[in-house]
Amino acid sequence: MKLKPFLFFIFYCFTSLFYAQENLPQNYFGNPLEIETILAGTFAELRSNHFHSGVDIKTQQKEGLKVLATANGYVSRIKIAHYGYGKALYITHPNGYTTVYGHLQKFAPEIEAYIKENQYAKESFEIELFPTATQLQVTKGQQVAVSGNTGGSGGPHLHYEIRDAQERPMNPMLFGLEVKDTRKPTVKGVFAYALNDTSQVSGHNNRLKIKLTPTKSGNYVSQTIYTLGNIGFGVNTSDLQDLAYNKNGVFNIQTTINGIINYELDFKKFAFSESRHLNHLIDYSYFKEYKARIQKLFNNTNNPLSIIKNVENNGEIYVLEGEKVNYKIIITDFKNNSRTITIPIIGKKQKITHFKDIEKTPYYVQAKKGFNFDDEDKSVYIPKNALYQDAYIKYETHGDTITIGNKQIPLHKSMYIHFKTDKYKNQDVSKLFVASLGYNNKPYYTYCYKKDGKLTAKTRSFGRYTVATDNTAPKIKPINVFNGKWFSKNKTLQMKVSDDLSGVKKYRATINGKWILMEYDYKKGKLTYNFSDNIIKTSENKFKLIVIDNVGNNSIFEMTFFRKI
Repeated sequence: MKLKPFLFFIFYCFTSLFYAQENLPQNYFGNPLEIETILAGTFAELRSNHFHSGVDIKTQQKEGLKVLATANGYVSRIKIAHYGYGKALYITHPNGYTTVYGHLQKFAPEIEAYIKENQYAKESFEIELFPTATQLQVTKGQQVAVSGNTGGSGGPHLHYEIRDAQERPMNPMLFGLEVKDTRKPTVKGVFAYALNDTSQVSGHNNRLKIKLTPTKSGNYVSQTIYTLGNIGFGVNTSDLQDLAYNKNGVFNIQTTINGIINYELDFKKFAFSESRHLNHLIDYSYFKEYKARIQKLFNNTNNPLSIIKNVENNGEIYVLEGEKVNYKIIITDFKNNSRTITIPIIGKKQKITHFKDIEKTPYYVQAKKGFNFDDEDKSVYIPKNALYQDAYIKYETHGDTITIGNKQIPLHKSMYIHFKTDKYKNQDVSKLFVASLGYNNKPYYTYCYKKDGKLTAKTRSFGRYTVATDNTAPKIKPINVFNGKWFSKNKTLQMKVSDDLSGVKKYRATINGKWILMEYDYKKGKLTYNFSDNIIKTSENKFKLIVIDNVGNNSIFEMTFFRKI
C-alpha cells in the first residue's frame, strides 16, 4: 500500500523532529532478505582506511535474491558506480532514518525504468539520482531490487545500512536485526607499548607482545609484566558467529585499571567524515608489516573518533616504581558474549634491551604544519594535518623517481607530487602520467593532472613515484557477437575491454548512431548491453564502441550484425 504523498510528508517532518529523543525502534525495520541473516561483515569492522558502515549479509554465494524495503518510505537516492557500492539504493523513512542497499544486481521494474530513462537522457551508465518523496514510494516488505556483486564487492552479498537523520551510519543490530551468535570473541594477541623515551615494558622501549594463558572460564591471564612510566595496550581481536566461519568485528572493547574504566571503544555509530581516523586507532606500522590490525587502547594523539568513550588519561597507564596495577581488557560482541584479559602489572625498573627502531632522516615534519620537499624538477608538498603525528619523512630522488615517506606511516590527507614537464619536450606530454611503483617496479596509474608545465599527482599513500608513458591504446574484444553474423537468440551483447597501463577511463557505445547503455563490470573487464532496452529497429545494425584510457589513448571497434526484430 502506498502512502499518500501529503500525509507522508507531514508524518516525515513531524517524526524526524522527535525520533532522536526516543529509544531506537526494535520492530520498525524488517529483514532486507527472505533468508536467515548470516553476516559476512559486521558494523564498524576495521577495513582499509575506513570503518565498515553497515552489515554484509550473505546471499548463499549467489546473486539474484529478492531485496526488500525494510520499512515504509520513499527512494531518496540512487547511485550507480563502477566501484564502491556499485548499484546502490537509498530509502528514507518517516521516522527520519535512511536505509541503504548496496552491490545490487538490478532494481525492481518501476525503479529500473526510472533509472534507465535518466541514464539514456544523460548518456551515462554511472549516475546519481535524487527522486522526490512522491516519485518512488515503497512499503515494508516490497521488493526493491535483486542482490548482486556490483562495485567493490569481493563476492555476492547484500550491503545493508541504517543511517540517522545526519547521515551517520548506525549498527543495524541496534534496531533488532537478528543474528545467531553464542560464541565469544577471539583474541589473537595483546601488545604493550612504551609511550615515551623514559617508559619501559619488561626491558622493552618498543611494542611487546604479551604471552597469554587461557583460564577454565574461557578468559585469559597474562604473565606479570614489569613496567615503568607511561604505557598503553593494544589488542588484535575479532568475533565469530554461529553460522559463519569468517572473522568479524567486535561490538565493544573496555579497559579498566583496578576496576575503574579508563578507555572504551563502542561501535554503535560514527560519521563518514571521521572514518579515516581508523588509521591512527590501529597500529598502522604493524598492519603494513603483518596484515593484522591491532586496535590501540590508548589515545596519545587525541584521536577525534566518536567511538572512543570513557577516556581517562587518554587510556594510558602511568606506573610508578613498586606500584601494583590490575589491568583488564573486556571484549564483547553484540550478543554480550565476552572475553576478559587480565594483565597484572608491577612497577619495576629494568635494563632496557630492546629500543624503538626510529629511522631518522634530514626531514622532520610537524603534523600541524605544511612541508615542501623541493628539487630542481620535482617536488612534494605535504599539507598540514596530513600526518597524524610528527614524524621523520624519507625523501630521495633518483632520476625521474621519487621515494617519499614510509609505507608504515599513514596519511590522513592527500599529498601532492609535482614533476616539471619541460624536460619531456621530445615526447608527447599528453601521454605522461604519474605512476606508483609496486613489486618489481611495476607501474600503477595514480590520479594526476597537467597544469602550468607540471604533472601533478594527488595521493594518500607514501611510496615510490615516477613519470611513466602510455602510448598503447586499450584493447577491445567481442565476447558473444561477430561481424557480419546473425545475432537473434542472445539477450545481451558483450564486449571485453582492457588497458594494461594507465587503465580504462571511459567508453561510449552506439548502435546505428544512437547511444546505448552498456554496463561496465571492471572486475571482469566486461561491457554488457541488454537488448530489452529496445534500441534496435532494423535487422541490419552497425555497432560502434570507443574506449579511452586515462591519458587519452583510444580504440575504436566497429562491426555490423543482424538481428530479427
